[in-house]
Amino acid sequence: MSEYISILLKVAIFITIVNVWLFRFNKPTPFRGGSAKSMKEEFEVYGFSSSTMYIIGAIKVLLASAIVASIWYIDWGIWASSGLAIFMLGAIVMHFKANDPGIRSLPALSILVGCILIISLETFV
Repeated sequence: MSEYISILLKVAIFITIVNVWLFRFNKPTPFRGGSAKSMKEEFEVYGFSSSTMYIIGAIKVLLASAIVASIWYIDWGIWASSGLAIFMLGAIVMHFKANDPGIRSLPALSILVGCILIISLETFV
């Protein structure tokens, strides 16, 4: 049963990250920082450059891809989930620094919890 939960979490995290960084990149969402209407505006709210935005986005998509690939390459799950969890902690911190309402951190918090669950399932089960 825990294997199925892990697979579901991995697929959900992958779909969420790809959706945010590839399909909703230039679209407004209720979770954008400050009054940003796009990813570029959101990173400006946080004081980051466009270059930093693209680097962070690429790393997040690569980590999410490694997480879903860990369905078949089991050893990848813990390190990829750990890496993405660190980025999600950073996203939560940036939302708080921008004085965003807590609800805007909900997607990052959800992915963080999912990564922690994957790590736990693959470590202790």
